[in-house]
Amino acid sequence: MKIPAARGPVSTALFSALTAAPGTDEDALDALHRSVAGHLPATRDIIGDDDLQLALFCLYELHYSGLEGVSDEWEWAPELIRVRQMLEKPFEAALRDAAAEAAGDLELPAGPGATSDAVADVLFGLAARDTGPSLSRYVARKASLGQLKEFLIHKSIYQLKEADPHTFAIPRLSGRPKAALVEIQADEYGGGRPERMHSALFARTMRGLGMEDGYGAYVDAVPAVSLAAVNLMSLFGLNRRLRGAITGHLAIYEMTSSQPNRLYGRGFRRHGFTTDVTHYFDEHVEADAVHEQIAGRDLAGGLVEAEPHLLADVLFGATAVMAVDGRLSAHILQSWENGGTSLRQALPAAA
Repeated sequence: MKIPAARGPVSTALFSALTAAPGTDEDALDALHRSVAGHLPATRDIIGDDDLQLALFCLYELHYSGLEGVSDEWEWAPELIRVRQMLEKPFEAALRDAAAEAAGDLELPAGPGATSDAVADVLFGLAARDTGPSLSRYVARKASLGQLKEFLIHKSIYQLKEADPHTFAIPRLSGRPKAALVEIQADEYGGGRPERMHSALFARTMRGLGMEDGYGAYVDAVPAVSLAAVNLMSLFGLNRRLRGAITGHLAIYEMTSSQPNRLYGRGFRRHGFTTDVTHYFDEHVEADAVHEQIAGRDLAGGLVEAEPHLLADVLFGATAVMAVDGRLSAHILQSWENGGTSLRQALPAAA
């Protein structure tokens, strides 16, 4: 991914430090640490902070495919890990606050050890009571062609590397939950056929609308909350202590995917697009109806049976994604209903 445009002092200082090789510009790293330390106390909403979410997104990107022109040696440089942890701590705290609000009066399984079925029942109940704004219904019934493109831009920040954050959890699990996660991920990656990888299907959808399909092509266009929705996956996936959260995240993701994707496909067909464009959504209608059972019972439920103390983290991951995705959907719908763009700036008319 190309280095995006900076959005404030922290991302500016980060990109300045990354232009040099590790260990060659201590002044730039000192400036980065001072910038983060100075900015954090001033932000009241880290989830909506463009500068901090972009910096965290790019720090995480070093663990994926990297940044163009940036040395791979930066990935595990202690100075950058320290910066990442400085940002992660308040971000996780904000996610826990949002998750607690989303959980409300959620009833936990009774007894000293929850069964996998009991955990799955809680997660299915949580998914069923999701009362957030329905972006999928709006896309199905009302979204203009321009709004469909905006929708794809928001989704592209994750969907063009779909499944990668969850894959980090595979070596951190064992037995039944590990086997379940591998089964799900094998489908996400096309069952060995690269053209059927879900990220490849999404790229084809973007090409069908005449859009750029390169990973990170639209990072500059999306607001902080879009980046936060992806950053929380990386936070959960890259920290072993949060392995429960990443399994809960995937479980609720699968449980709340099938019907929305059915509606998304309907919205694109309403504009005359055919299978070349809608295949991505149609695939998820079928695949996620199966995946939700595996993710709920064998992955999340199996993990809690093996490690009962992780129940709270499983539910944290599930409620955190509902809270942040709900906030993102509300932002998009409010922008559209007010006649504006949900992006940081409107797409050019030619797009």
